[in-house]
Amino acid sequence: MKTTSFSALLAACLVLGTPLVHAQNATEAASTTAANPLSDADKAFVQAASMSSSTEIDAGKLAMTHSSDADVKSFGRHMIIDHTELTVQLKMAAPKGVTVPKDNSDTSLLDSLKPLKGKDFDNAYISKVGLAGHKQALDAFQKEISDGQNADLKKAAQKALPTIQKHYRMAQDLAKQKGVTAD
Repeated sequence: MKTTSFSALLAACLVLGTPLVHAQNATEAASTTAANPLSDADKAFVQAASMSSSTEIDAGKLAMTHSSDADVKSFGRHMIIDHTELTVQLKMAAPKGVTVPKDNSDTSLLDSLKPLKGKDFDNAYISKVGLAGHKQALDAFQKEISDGQNADLKKAAQKALPTIQKHYRMAQDLAKQKGVTAD
């Protein structure tokens, strides 16, 4: 049985703002069976996408309790909903025998957000999760589209890319509105 974590990886990449290599080292890469080996590019994508989405979901939940700004809370809610759906899509695209990492959020990023409240939280969340995280996710999805070997994963990346692009634009608009810049 495949586990859900496309959203987790996507969220993680989106939220973390850390290089994809770091995301790969943070948790075990997608496991494969002899019958269904994945290329390194496909493994990196599954890991990055699941971590990104997981982090986006968890950071969005923090936004619900740590922010007092309606716009930031709305953005967080939107990320929770979309990245949950993206996780399901990744799970469905993963070949039989490939385990998609589950609940693999970037804990260091989330830990950096947890003590913050109000405007301090908003600024860090928008910068680290909204801007840096979505930029990193865009890079991961574009890399899978160009370098991935698994047709189903490439198709999932192509299908999800417009959503990630939309999220990045939303984050840019929110940052501009709130006077926030990326780290």
